[in-house]
Amino acid sequence: MTTLLLEQMFTFGRTHSHWLDKAVDPALLRQAWDRAALGPTSANCQPMRVVFVASAQAKERLRPALAPGNVDKTMAAPVTAIVGQDLEFYENLPKAFPHADARSWFVGNQPLIEATAFRNSSLQAGYFILALRSLGLDCGPMSGFDAAQVDQAFFAGTAIKANFLINIGYGDATKLYPRNPRLTFEEGCKIL
Repeated sequence: MTTLLLEQMFTFGRTHSHWLDKAVDPALLRQAWDRAALGPTSANCQPMRVVFVASAQAKERLRPALAPGNVDKTMAAPVTAIVGQDLEFYENLPKAFPHADARSWFVGNQPLIEATAFRNSSLQAGYFILALRSLGLDCGPMSGFDAAQVDQAFFAGTAIKANFLINIGYGDATKLYPRNPRLTFEEGCKIL
């Protein structure tokens, strides 16, 4: 991986709240999905599901679920990804993890299903953010929304539940706040 690409993904990657008036090509969203899908999950369970909210009508469906501080930036973002977690991910395990009966590990074990779906959809979403950045897109992940409202508006009748949202587009770098401090290695890590 080139130094420039690593810098794009990590060093210069920032959480954006202000967006340029520039559309996101759906082909880039597909490329980002394809890249992120290659990242590992436990038993290759792949529970992340994404709804890309891009049209004005879909944005209006999302608006009532947003916390007040997230409305303007979400309405201005070219695309908002609703990152969901499929609580029936295990139904795909015969295809995704064919060398063992992994489906049987989960059937009827709701605590394990929920923990696995949440953990691994979050992990996949991290891959997805890096994939988006690797394609030159900026992201603004956020938790400020009513998940039950999002589930009703976008996932009704499914086993998918909202995890978090990611605004996607081309960020206005002139409106970024200074980068907040990060924990040092010593503050966040131990080697035993």
